[in-house]
Amino acid sequence: MSYSAAVAGATGYAGGEILRLLLAHPQIEVGALCANSSAGSRLAEHHPNLTPLASREIQPTTPEALAGHDIVFLALPHGASEAVAAQLPADTLVIDAGADHRLTDPAAWEQFYGGDYAAPWPYGLPELPGQREKLAGVKRIAVPGCYVTAVTLALLPAIAAGLITGEDVVVVAASGTSGAGKAAKAHLLGTEVMGSMSAYGVGGTHRHIPEMLQNLKLAGAAQPTLSFTPLLAPMPRGILATCTAPLPAALGAAAVYQAYADFYAAEPFVTLLQPGVFPQTQAVLGANAAQLQVTVDAAAHRLVAVCAIDNLTKGTAGNAIQSMNLALGLDEATGLSVIGVAP
Repeated sequence: MSYSAAVAGATGYAGGEILRLLLAHPQIEVGALCANSSAGSRLAEHHPNLTPLASREIQPTTPEALAGHDIVFLALPHGASEAVAAQLPADTLVIDAGADHRLTDPAAWEQFYGGDYAAPWPYGLPELPGQREKLAGVKRIAVPGCYVTAVTLALLPAIAAGLITGEDVVVVAASGTSGAGKAAKAHLLGTEVMGSMSAYGVGGTHRHIPEMLQNLKLAGAAQPTLSFTPLLAPMPRGILATCTAPLPAALGAAAVYQAYADFYAAEPFVTLLQPGVFPQTQAVLGANAAQLQVTVDAAAHRLVAVCAIDNLTKGTAGNAIQSMNLALGLDEATGLSVIGVAP
């Protein structure tokens, strides 16, 4: 059986990555490509790498353009998805790559995003315990944030096994510039980022924080606390998240490593590297893959978990396709690869 899929926000980075993955999916036919400011242009002007779709014309993001598709992906700015989704039929599978339907707490939405709060949708991170069953057959899916994916995967086994409580978690994570979107911004110019790293969203202000805390609670943390500092790295794509949390003094690195190995033994898209080998973003470039390593800082009595993902693939579009497969009853790995591009 084949399905037709439309993409709103097709000219942005997330939309382009969704299209790249859809082109490799044996059961998906790419339909309407929509955007607003670039309507009337050809896709080749925005994503010259997507050769099979190069001549396709970008249509305005309207219910008429999106109608008649089995699946609609929304790769839109935060706050824009709810209105579009509300105009689509209930039997259309709608997958939102934005933040509109991720948070279950209206107060957190108001604090970190502002504007009208939208009801949460089933959450598109299949690796969360029980989440695959919740995604089966659904018609609405909220894709996690990219930083959130890396941090959740890094800490999930430790919380699930009761190794950490989720309190006093400290995360420092570096992301490539594509995480900021495709709109022109002075601080993202090549001359500004080449050979330089910088912190942003410092002091508990980054919008992904409430979603991270939400996931830590879902994993079993009763009262998680989190200090998160994101860094802008001079690379186009990728996330490297270093996460630490207090451990019982007697717990050693071997026991922690085994807990992670057991937890992720059957996960198709998460790889725990051999002891002592730490993740690199280049290894997951273009792959729907997370690579992990975990150890113990014995002097500080803290767990140290490091996760690398491609922010556009496993961090966004890959999660979307993975969740789509589950919603449609397909093999979860259909159209997805864990093989990165190197060098």
